[in-house]
Formats: sequence, C-alpha cells, structure tokens
Amino acid sequence: MAQFQETTQTNTLPIPVAIANKSVAATELRPWGSFTVLEEGRGYKIKRIEVKPGHRLSLQMHHHRSEHWIVVSGTARVLCGEKEVLLSNNESTYVPQCTSHRLENPGVIPLVLIEVQNGEYLGEDDIIRYQDDYARTKV
Repeated sequence: MAQFQETTQTNTLPIPVAIANKSVAATELRPWGSFTVLEEGRGYKIKRIEVKPGHRLSLQMHHHRSEHWIVVSGTARVLCGEKEVLLSNNESTYVPQCTSHRLENPGVIPLVLIEVQNGEYLGEDDIIRYQDDYARTKV
C-alpha cells in the first residue's frame, strides 16, 4: 500500500523588518503639550496629541504629508487654509499636504486627539513654521 504524506502550503510573503509596522509609544514634550508616536509603518504614522488648555501649535505646513485629526476629548479649534472650525469629541478633519494649518485648545480641559499622518516622508523636520507662540518660527 502506498504511503500518503500530507503537506500544508501557506500563502504568506515575508515582510522585511524595515517595512514591518513598528509600535513605538515614545512621548515627546512640547511647550504646548505633548505627543506620543503610537505606531508607524511605510507611508503612515499614528500619534496621540495632547494640547494644554489655552495653548496652540504653530501655524505650519508640511511638504511631504497629509494629516487626519480625530478628537478624543476636549475642544479643538482648527485653522486649515482659510477655513476655521471647532471640533469636539468624535469629530475629525483632514489637513491636505502643503496646506497651512494650526491646532488650538480654546477649552479649559486638555485636548486629546489622534493624528494619522500619510506621506512619503514623515520626519519631524518636514515642517515650515509661519507663526509660533514659542519663538520656533522658521520659514
């Protein structure tokens, strides 16, 4: 009687370490609050951003990335191009690449939001500051 050997084939492709998603969770303090990189991978980065009451980020622009902001708690005043909007819990907005924008917390409690960046380059040095409350302006 012939012997039968069962083989199992899986359809998986190896993922190079440089491409694999990275869970980072590194927090950086800023004059306006802080941000924590939660995860990053090829073409995207996810951050948790906390803005102190009464503080705002610089009026800025990025050449290589767009951003989606989702408010978790607090109130966000967002300037995107010529448009200004107020956002609260579970509301979101999109900031296109190469568009001037600013995030502000006009409230009395910390503003917490999730930022999803998409683009070819996501380094912290991809920033043009037009106005900054903390003297970091660099055009």
